[in-house]
Amino acid sequence: MSSPLLSVLKWLDATDLNKEPQVLNHAKWLVLDTMGCVMAGLKAKPVEAYIQNAMLAEAGNFRFETTQTQGLSASNAAMVLAMAACWDEACEGHAGAHGRPGVAALAALIPFSSKLTYGQFLKSFVVGYEIGARMGASLRINKGMHVDGNWPALGAAAAVAHALRLPPHQIAEAVELAACQMPMSLYLPIRSGKTARNTYLGHAAQLGQNAAMAVASGVTTPSDAVFEYAKVGLGKQALPLDASAQFHILQAYFKPYAAVRHVHYGALAAHSLQNSFELKNIDRMVLNIYEEATLYCGNRAPKTPLEAQFSLSFGIAAMLKWGRLDPWVYREPQFHNAQLISLEAQVAFEVNTAWTQQNIRAAHLSVYLKDGTKKTKEILAVPGDLQMPFTKDALIEKFVTYCQGSLSKEQAKSWSIELLEATANQQPFPFWN
Repeated sequence: MSSPLLSVLKWLDATDLNKEPQVLNHAKWLVLDTMGCVMAGLKAKPVEAYIQNAMLAEAGNFRFETTQTQGLSASNAAMVLAMAACWDEACEGHAGAHGRPGVAALAALIPFSSKLTYGQFLKSFVVGYEIGARMGASLRINKGMHVDGNWPALGAAAAVAHALRLPPHQIAEAVELAACQMPMSLYLPIRSGKTARNTYLGHAAQLGQNAAMAVASGVTTPSDAVFEYAKVGLGKQALPLDASAQFHILQAYFKPYAAVRHVHYGALAAHSLQNSFELKNIDRMVLNIYEEATLYCGNRAPKTPLEAQFSLSFGIAAMLKWGRLDPWVYREPQFHNAQLISLEAQVAFEVNTAWTQQNIRAAHLSVYLKDGTKKTKEILAVPGDLQMPFTKDALIEKFVTYCQGSLSKEQAKSWSIELLEATANQQPFPFWN
């Protein structure tokens, strides 16, 4: 058994979250933010269709609404929750992990929520997040791969194993079991604009559920499977797993915009400049940014919402045109607006070598106008970064906005307060199992 992994799990097992109010609060914020993204994503037609097909194929007890005549199995519910959460690309992330440890862990856990108090649920979620974040930092994926279908499964396995009340050594076994069959997910759907990517986190959540239940049933697993996966699957040694007694969940960020985090810096710069000139007077634009952003989000002339969510230039164009970057922007007729398309084509990229070498996330946008003048804006942090914390009001406002069409404003606000303030003995998830 991997001693650093077991060490982290023993530390987490001994930790009383009631004595860690900052951690507990951040976990609740992540639950609320992710559920807002789920509520928005549930309205996507492919997600709606998946729910119907899943109920016909394998009915279960998990229901999103009391009016549903049939429910979903725990496995299919995990897929739907994860698909919906990432559909508009507005869910959480962790810069150190270079991905999002929380979505798969929550999607795997929520189908078990009726069997857990809120306190138990949050503890299992924190365990899953801590393992997922550490694994993301250790298992850096190769070029051409996508993180969502990869290491998040390991955090999901830890979360569900903890919810099943397995001891630390068996939680570690569940993580290792998941590593034995972890998939290699491709970045290709992003480049081609196909929504296959939106199933990756659901697959990770399902794998986590299966691994935890298998270990709980007596299935055995080899030790150090995670590091063997790195050698065989990634062709390199995993970086040392961080076994420090420090909570990585506190570094989780929240997104003010519905786009990949790399897009946020240029988008905020564009929003800051939006009212300083007329759009028709723009001659060209240059975005100076760290290299990883250009590699991960260099999509040009995006034809689909998924391509646009991974497009630095689209984020800038949307902010200049609409002054917003949320699910509404990706709907019709906004998405194919002629001026929006023209603005996107006017953006060029430059890699900032210093920021790249220092692992700094930032952006500098220069807008060159037809009269020869130039407007510039540099962004060194966006809301949700550690140096610019998201506010509770902003979090609730985002949640209420994303629940539009599913819940009334009053219902959404009431649920947000419940998720943020429910006691350890309550069960604030309105799902029927």
